[in-house]
Amino acid sequence: MGWKATVGVKMAGGGAEKLRCPSVAAVARSRMRPWVLRATTTVLLWTCVMQLTAVGDRWGPRVLKGWPSCRTAPEAASAALAAARLPMPVPVVEKAPLPPKRIYRNNGYLMVSCNGGLNQMRAAICDMVAIARYLNVTLIVPELDKTSFWNDPSEFQDIFDVEHFITSLRDEVRILRELPPRVKRRVELGMFHSMPPISWSGISYYRNKILPLIRKHKVLHLNRTDARLANNGLPLKVQKLRCRVNYASLKFTPQIEELGRRVIRLLRQNGPFLVLHLRYEMDMLAFSGCTEGCTREEADELTRMRYAYPWWKEKVINSFTKRKDGLCPLTPEEIALVLRALDIDRSMQIYIAAGEIYGGKRRMAALTSAYPNVVRKETLLEPSDLMFFQNHSSQMAALDYLVSLESDIFVPTYDGNMAKVVEGHRRFMGFKKTILLDRKLIVELVDQYNSGSMGWDEFSSLIKSVHANRMGAASKRTVILDKPKEEDYFYANPQECLRDPNLLRTS
Repeated sequence: MGWKATVGVKMAGGGAEKLRCPSVAAVARSRMRPWVLRATTTVLLWTCVMQLTAVGDRWGPRVLKGWPSCRTAPEAASAALAAARLPMPVPVVEKAPLPPKRIYRNNGYLMVSCNGGLNQMRAAICDMVAIARYLNVTLIVPELDKTSFWNDPSEFQDIFDVEHFITSLRDEVRILRELPPRVKRRVELGMFHSMPPISWSGISYYRNKILPLIRKHKVLHLNRTDARLANNGLPLKVQKLRCRVNYASLKFTPQIEELGRRVIRLLRQNGPFLVLHLRYEMDMLAFSGCTEGCTREEADELTRMRYAYPWWKEKVINSFTKRKDGLCPLTPEEIALVLRALDIDRSMQIYIAAGEIYGGKRRMAALTSAYPNVVRKETLLEPSDLMFFQNHSSQMAALDYLVSLESDIFVPTYDGNMAKVVEGHRRFMGFKKTILLDRKLIVELVDQYNSGSMGWDEFSSLIKSVHANRMGAASKRTVILDKPKEEDYFYANPQECLRDPNLLRTS
């Protein structure tokens, strides 16, 4: 019907209805509405301007800054002083761009329950990420050990920055905080498979044995994670991913990081410092069966404790023989002699990275006499600073880890997990000085010195010569076929990831 029909006819309910023409009064009213609206808007805007002027220069728009103020000079001065006291705006720090997500066909879900202390779990998490990546599965944020000797209830997010962990690895593997609802219901109904993987396994074991189980059950739970990936014989990409997780993706929570920085600042105010990882806590001695310097009552107490924990398999231990073989942690008395023999300055701050020393002040007397500036996190910080860390041994260990990394010298008295992981991290940071003690030779020399068959000068000279090439410099990992426990640990010397491989030499 054309444009004329659209003006005169309105289609409704299948019929047509003619529209009436508007009256002259209606047209006049419609023309007045814009003018009324403009007038009202003008009045409102002018009212706002006057209100802003009355409030003052600080809150007014920039255009009002040049207008003369109605306030007196004293009032203006008071306002300026009040403005100066206001806190400066916090600058917005732009977050680093996230890496692009890696797109892959998901073969299933991998759940892991870590076992052991903080650093044993830390290494295990790195291994599990590498395994998940090369099996093309989805990793669920690992569960931490809550049933071991330390009985620490901390969750992953209580120790590590979980968001950073997930996002920083999104270009390698998909990581979720928890299973998707549909899959979670299957797990709650018991529709999953749980097992411990074989220790020191290569990637081929996970491809040929573990991947088929994931495809079959959709969800696989690895209930033990300590040392489940080989030190050597792995693709370079696997080794580099283990390093990336360890040194870039496993950041501690902001609260732990900030407290660690505070401890380091307090130490730096008084000059250089040495971190002594003094593994002489009750659990270490009970586990190892080492009782050198202990009273008969203390030795009996340690033995009872060893028998009380079924997962400590070795029960009958000859402390004398084990010490002679270099398999015991050095005592506080022994390490005091070693530090003196190495010419560590008496004024050096000695930070004890450990739990409560067994035997207390009595066993620490020789060390504190030789080095008066012995400190701990508990002596540097206020009790309120550590209030939320009490009974959370892994969080306390995280603080010691951060301080150990930044120390001028790091000295572990036993080659446990923290000693090894910190050693490797310090190599990665530029081969920072780490004194790797030869315990077997040390106890032999200490016994000769204490018996009077060797003088101090000879003792000191021998200690120095033995450790001249044991300072954490570049070296190649020792590989022992079919004896992975006896060869060099990957995380103690991640040679594939070090900045300048040309520095490597045969040790």
